[in-house]
Amino acid sequence: MTVTTSRHLTPASPEPAGVDNRLVVGGVPLAWRSLPTPTLPDPAAVLARSAVHALTAARQHAVHGTELLLSTASRVDATMRAELLEAGFTVGVLDDDGVHPSAPARPRAAEPGRLWLLTSGSTGRPKRVGHTLDTLTTVRADQPDRTWLCPYAPGTYAWWQVVTLSLTQPGQHLVVVEPDELDDWPTVAATHGVDAASGTPTFWRRTLYRDAEALARVPLRQITLGGEPVDQAILDQLREVFPTARISWIYASSEVGASIVVHDGRAGFPVDWLGRETPGRPTLSVHHDELVVTSPYHGAGLAGPIRTGDRVQVLDGRVLITGRLDSDEINVGGSKVSAGVVRGVLAAHPAVAWARVTGRRAPVLGRMVVAEVVLGPSCVDIDEAALVRWCADRLPEHAVPRRIRVLTDIPVKETLKSDV
Repeated sequence: MTVTTSRHLTPASPEPAGVDNRLVVGGVPLAWRSLPTPTLPDPAAVLARSAVHALTAARQHAVHGTELLLSTASRVDATMRAELLEAGFTVGVLDDDGVHPSAPARPRAAEPGRLWLLTSGSTGRPKRVGHTLDTLTTVRADQPDRTWLCPYAPGTYAWWQVVTLSLTQPGQHLVVVEPDELDDWPTVAATHGVDAASGTPTFWRRTLYRDAEALARVPLRQITLGGEPVDQAILDQLREVFPTARISWIYASSEVGASIVVHDGRAGFPVDWLGRETPGRPTLSVHHDELVVTSPYHGAGLAGPIRTGDRVQVLDGRVLITGRLDSDEINVGGSKVSAGVVRGVLAAHPAVAWARVTGRRAPVLGRMVVAEVVLGPSCVDIDEAALVRWCADRLPEHAVPRRIRVLTDIPVKETLKSDV
């Protein structure tokens, strides 16, 4: 790799503590210290050509504090590019030859140390949320040495969570997989000694569905889930494959940072965490079935209680996050149905590898519940009627799916989520 370096720049900060941690990108062993430091405009919206280019931009920011928005070209369409230029960013693709920039019509002064994230866009167009390397660094206590898998798209909140861990903590090594390696990531991980991995529930379900035996050969000691509602079924499936690993799920977002971490192997978090005030930690509450978070790791300009847009349900002493408010609730003839609750019931069926539940227009009722499922490789003899009966035994009549379509593979977006 021959990215132009910023040798003329005087570092604004010392090298980060994890600078000697090992990196593996595309099967090539590297280290943070060996990465070149690209010359970036300031402020810069960098569209990384590959994972290694994204890592070089992250190290450049850690050392020089360049105001940076990092993403991939596929997540920044023409409209978003125009918005970034209008906001004073120089927008450019970063590859082996450096940055290929498009300058804004009205340049502005940079804000040193500012990092910008694009939200996932699950509720519409992605928005910019401001952070710093400090607010994105959510693991601060000393950690046992680990080699982490990073499967996330560069510049997403989840990507920064793993990257900042490796940048700031000695002994936290990183194996990065490119999108075209995702289907074979267990082989890559086993080859390079990965013993900790973070992914969405869809990421884990897809891996279990495609090759559970290959996954079992990865010597995982730490498994982390986040980015989507985490149900009991996926936690139990991972526990069966990795009986001695620590399995954690994390609630985090671009707006409020990492706010909830649960290690007890159960979906949801204890209801007595609501209203608990601890210095330096987020405070959680529920307002009209919506999770509200007051966090010290919030994005720029987002102080105080922040409505997350995520719907919760309190059940058996646990607060369960079931989905987005604007898409989770289905009104069936005046009765409210939680798509997340129905999805959880379907996912608990031993034949179901993945499920998605939505509402569809219907005469008289206005909306009806419908679902899509992917069946486990050995469960192709299960039919729609059997799944409907399973739901009918566990749900009120108006919440039972009226149509269940069987898909042949688990859909996944670049963000590793399946809300496509």
